[in-house]
Amino acid sequence: MKVFLPKQHGAWAMTIIPFWLGVVNGGFVWQHIPFFAGWIFLYLATYPMLLLFKKKKIQFYKKWTIIYMIPALFLLLFPLLKIPFIIMFGLLMIPFFIINAYYTSINKDRSLMNDFSAIFAFSIAGLASSYLAKGQITFVTIIVFITSVLFFVGCTFYVKTMIRESKNILFKWLSWGYHALLLIISLASGYWIIAIAFLPSFIRAVILYGKLLTPMKIGIYEIINSAIFFTVMIIQILLLK
Repeated sequence: MKVFLPKQHGAWAMTIIPFWLGVVNGGFVWQHIPFFAGWIFLYLATYPMLLLFKKKKIQFYKKWTIIYMIPALFLLLFPLLKIPFIIMFGLLMIPFFIINAYYTSINKDRSLMNDFSAIFAFSIAGLASSYLAKGQITFVTIIVFITSVLFFVGCTFYVKTMIRESKNILFKWLSWGYHALLLIISLASGYWIIAIAFLPSFIRAVILYGKLLTPMKIGIYEIINSAIFFTVMIIQILLLK
């Protein structure tokens, strides 16, 4: 049986980075291991679950939703048993799932609002992983959450300028302006390390614009950019703690 996996490869970075930045911020406990595995299975389950709203191949998507959801629910029991209030973060994700379901049902999966909704849901996982160890949300936790959201919104703008909006000049300036604004705000706020984390995104948004890159090359560059962001943000978190 061929494994059914999500096609949005960029979503893997959103699944991994906010979660582990949250772990770095809040502190590691062994429950993070089943929590992360459960989070991965939950992401895998939501992909076919959302496709059910297209009302096509219902039995196929229902089967894969169940296959992934069962281990997800089992593994997520571990963080839930440690600190039951953590379920609130899951409830916070529901409105964003509803938005994603709506856009899927009208075949507008690639709309900006749909992408932004997914980004917020993925970043909430970082709040949950940070909360697990000590049961608290700190100022640094909020900074990590906001920074993660801003970073992935920038990724969304960039990818669209390279593929779907490659000939849209207005979108180009929107992307460049957004990335420049992230640097300006970070520096003006005194968070120069966060500015460094955002800098590669600005550089690649400007230098690579208009280049005829294959989706694979775009993806590879995004992996490198995400790895740099992740590494620099770890440094920032450790300095702020």
